[in-house]
Amino acid sequence: MSSSKFEEYLGKVTSRVKWKAAHSMIKKELTIHLEQLSSCYQNQEYSKQEAEEKAIAEMGNPYTVGENLNRLHKPKMDWVLVSLFFIIAGISFLPLVGGIPQFDLPGSYFLQRQALWYTFAISMIIIMLFFDYRKLLNWWKLFIAVGITLLLFTHFFGVPKAGIMRWVLIGNIHIDVSGVSLFFFFVGWAGIISKIHDEFTTWKKQVLVLLLFWFPILLYTVLPQFITSIIYFVCVVTMFAFSGVSKKFVIKSLAINGVFGIAWLSILSYFIMNTQHRLDRLLAFINPVEHAFGAGYINLLISDVLSQAGWFGNGIFNGINMRSLPESHTDYVFPWLVYSLGWTFGIFLCLLLLLFICRISVNALKTKDLFGRLLVMGGAALFTVPICWNILMVVGLLPITGVSLPFISYGGTMLLFYSAVLGIILSVYRRKGSIGDSSPASFGSRNSG
Repeated sequence: MSSSKFEEYLGKVTSRVKWKAAHSMIKKELTIHLEQLSSCYQNQEYSKQEAEEKAIAEMGNPYTVGENLNRLHKPKMDWVLVSLFFIIAGISFLPLVGGIPQFDLPGSYFLQRQALWYTFAISMIIIMLFFDYRKLLNWWKLFIAVGITLLLFTHFFGVPKAGIMRWVLIGNIHIDVSGVSLFFFFVGWAGIISKIHDEFTTWKKQVLVLLLFWFPILLYTVLPQFITSIIYFVCVVTMFAFSGVSKKFVIKSLAINGVFGIAWLSILSYFIMNTQHRLDRLLAFINPVEHAFGAGYINLLISDVLSQAGWFGNGIFNGINMRSLPESHTDYVFPWLVYSLGWTFGIFLCLLLLLFICRISVNALKTKDLFGRLLVMGGAALFTVPICWNILMVVGLLPITGVSLPFISYGGTMLLFYSAVLGIILSVYRRKGSIGDSSPASFGSRNSG
């Protein structure tokens, strides 16, 4: 700071700004403007003291400026996104009202558990909301390391279910590592990409980035968690696409990653072709009728259930035809909702989820902080891929695989994962006012007082 007068002026301005998190940014921006004005006046042959006084006078009454900035820099809450979340959360209770056919337990048991999980989920959102996401930026190494460690631990010590290693048993609780690891990779890669222009300029560091990107995909493929590898891939690529990197860097990255991509597809094809039940699922997707007594049975069953839905459904408690549909509260919750409440509700739900994703994406485009923008765009991808895949697979447009519908499917670990992501997105939105431009035009009555 060039002058004690400037310091005194800035102190008066920030005294009217209630949100302390914005003080440092406001002081930095106003100092630049004051020094620029002072320099202009000194070039007009004013003394330094006179130039500083005229610069302060031109900026305006400090208390008026402070009050204007206080309105501009209040913590913000995206109530539209929050409202959409609560509507979607409410829908998640509907499949549990009449109980779950595969379990000989009353519906109240599952409703209570879902309410408990949502208590934890809302707590997670609140914690992440009030946590300053910018503190995560320099911890990218730790997040990437933890994500890789979790996958390696799951590979060697995980609990297999249906031939997939995605669970770790802690006491009597099964932890879905796919969601936990995705969260760490999501935050870690946002940190890497936001620093890619400054810290990853040498070829050695760029090779490191390449290896860090593909190693988790290899681990997900080996476990195998194919859908998780796709979600991870889309999330990182989406953040990279919105990072503002140069075209030259993009072309070079596409060329190098194209080679690795071909290798990954080869490995993926090998796993599918040499694992009978995965090959059966793929063939059942292509021609379910031909495999009606095998893997195609579930495809035909879902198709039959959806064909009986009608526009207004069969009612929540009229689920006799749903008893043969497994996982109607998790992976196949969309067919249950359509069968019970009709295609009218199904279309409404699709539009609701689309609005949820669009709202997040619009917020990302309005975020000036690069790290924050990457987190929001990556978060949008983490919601978009499972939502689209879950709905498209049950209507027969994608192969059936184990992917839940965010915030609607029953389950604790993935609910907490999506809640943490949503909390970070809301945290970025909340701090929009403490990061960005404090141009003199936004200060209000500059010559007042």
